[in-house]
Amino acid sequence: MKLFGLIGFPLSHSLSKKYFDEKFKAENIENCIFENFEIENINALKNIVQENVFLQGFAVTIPYKQQIIPYLHSISDEVKQINSCNCVKIIDGKLYGYNTDVIGFEKSFISLLQPHHTKALLLGNGGAAQAIKFVLKKLNIEFITVSRKADEQNKIIAYQNIHQQLIQEYSVIINTTPLGTYPNSEEYPDIPYQYLTPQHYLFDVVYNPPLTKFLNLGKQQKAITKNGSDMLKIQAEENWKIWNTN
Repeated sequence: MKLFGLIGFPLSHSLSKKYFDEKFKAENIENCIFENFEIENINALKNIVQENVFLQGFAVTIPYKQQIIPYLHSISDEVKQINSCNCVKIIDGKLYGYNTDVIGFEKSFISLLQPHHTKALLLGNGGAAQAIKFVLKKLNIEFITVSRKADEQNKIIAYQNIHQQLIQEYSVIINTTPLGTYPNSEEYPDIPYQYLTPQHYLFDVVYNPPLTKFLNLGKQQKAITKNGSDMLKIQAEENWKIWNTN
């Protein structure tokens, strides 16, 4: 039997287990199980690996994409560059870290990208944001990071600093935070949505619910919107390749 899984906290919103359960059934993949490992502290990881001898690999989600790095035996070039890991392969008890958020976001994001989408506001500065910054740089899209606290040295502005002119200039807005995730579906990033236009592109890494409050407020202004569902599927398949490649 081969065991795969997901670590994070909380995991009630996650559809990864559902995705892999359906994949195993649809593709007649036998002797494979996917489990959620909801841990309140990254220190519990060692016990999970030791107690689950059939564990071949696991995905990593909020809040451990950066916290897991010290526990890894080796990391990929992407993980080195962006300091974020969302995929781990286990070989002889050693943990090898990868980042598939990069390819998941890029493939999903560019499908609706238009020529005038040259500047982005990046909401949040956690693990998912690091992968997205990597892709935006690759695509030559200028960006400003928005967080709860401003940090001029690292070019981070606070939400209250987003004004009409900035919204008009930065036509791509990407939510990398868990705001709006089930069951807290009424939450949303605090930005001036009234200044959005049909020229704007709102991307949300959240996929449950499919239409977050963030995206819905964008739709009301006729903005282009996309949720994190395709990103989840693409990175899940990339994880599967890594877990099953020698």
